[in-house]
Amino acid sequence: MTEKDLALQSELLEKYPYVSVRPGSADHASFDVPADKALEFAFALRDKEGFAAISDCEGCDWGVDASPRFSAIWHVYSYERHLYVRMNVYAPDNAKPAVPSLCAVWAGCNWHEREAFDLVGIDFTGHPDMRRILMWDEYPYHPLRKDFPLAGVEVPHPDPDTVAQTGVRVLPAPMNGGPFVSAAGKTMRETEPRALDQEWSEGHRKPAA
Repeated sequence: MTEKDLALQSELLEKYPYVSVRPGSADHASFDVPADKALEFAFALRDKEGFAAISDCEGCDWGVDASPRFSAIWHVYSYERHLYVRMNVYAPDNAKPAVPSLCAVWAGCNWHEREAFDLVGIDFTGHPDMRRILMWDEYPYHPLRKDFPLAGVEVPHPDPDTVAQTGVRVLPAPMNGGPFVSAAGKTMRETEPRALDQEWSEGHRKPAA
């Protein structure tokens, strides 16, 4: 982190003693925030600290043996400070993971939180439209959970009429373009997920770049 990031982290830690520094973050001021304080901290970041913009939100599955297993992470940006803050909120219940929605603070959270709900299965309480955004409503799985097989799962097609007319099925998607991996211990830009090389699964070698 830069000196400005470290100074911001110390400043916010002193002002808001209910948060704790998130270990291992190499790029931005990062905090673990209790679920019951998430909205309070988010409003403070926006209204008192100048963090007016939501950059992204994602759901994380830390592994089937982790406890807590699930968390949501928001990245917010201040146009005045030219700095990011990362806030991580763990879901207290592994069986039915839920954290507060921050849509009331940053309206741009809406679709990000829906994607995290869809793919990781974290419910964002208070969200104005908590529906799936990529998979259909009746889809029984959350494809980015660690216990979801990389080869995918065959499931019934959601439209029986289409099946009757065409015989189409919903087939597993075997890792084409993925799994996506990111390097640890670097900045957000450097850890942008990239697809693993899949040459071994193709009939011909890829042309040289």
